[in-house]
Amino acid sequence: MSKKPFHAPFEKLAGLKKALAEPPRPARPPPPVPAPPPPPRERSEAELWDEATRGARELEPGHGNAPPPTPRGPPDKIWYADLDAIDELRALVSGEAPFDISDGDEFIEGRVTGLDAAIVRKLRRGEYAVQGHLDLHGQTREEAKGAVDVFLRDARRSGKRCVVVVHGRGLHSRDQLPVLKEALRAWLGQGRLARHVLAFATARPADGGSGAVYVLLRRAGR
Repeated sequence: MSKKPFHAPFEKLAGLKKALAEPPRPARPPPPVPAPPPPPRERSEAELWDEATRGARELEPGHGNAPPPTPRGPPDKIWYADLDAIDELRALVSGEAPFDISDGDEFIEGRVTGLDAAIVRKLRRGEYAVQGHLDLHGQTREEAKGAVDVFLRDARRSGKRCVVVVHGRGLHSRDQLPVLKEALRAWLGQGRLARHVLAFATARPADGGSGAVYVLLRRAGR
């Protein structure tokens, strides 16, 4: 057995040369990233309702339970096309009509029962200064009634005494009938709108003639 020399300076160089000649080992791949958890499932309406009502029970009639609400009155009145005419006829038959009304093919006229006829004659002749004007052309019956209601209420509140409402002659309506003229006669002679009116009469030609009507208003607060 041969002995190694006491000092071998090149022995490590041989091992280093061998290590440099070998190919480098590949790097270890990183660990896989775990997939995110799936989003929570959205609960259905049935499941939400079951959760909200869990533990609820139906109340039985007895002490400590609130009674069902009592109805406050009949439902709102339904408006029909001929309802105003029916109300007017009912008032005339029962003697409740507050106005003396006369009309013809070319005029309509009415006054509060007991009003001096001289006042109506002055109104018919156009002797009262016109202080307001409302044109109903192009409006339906329902639209016209609402417009007249607001117009008369505001005119009376502001202290006006005589106004003109233009209802037209019905030349462009179905069958060329003056629908708004007949409706206006009913509105001014009875019901809610009549509360504002002392008298009304077909206007003179200068103010619309048979297509318009003078309305003499009550004083505000009366």
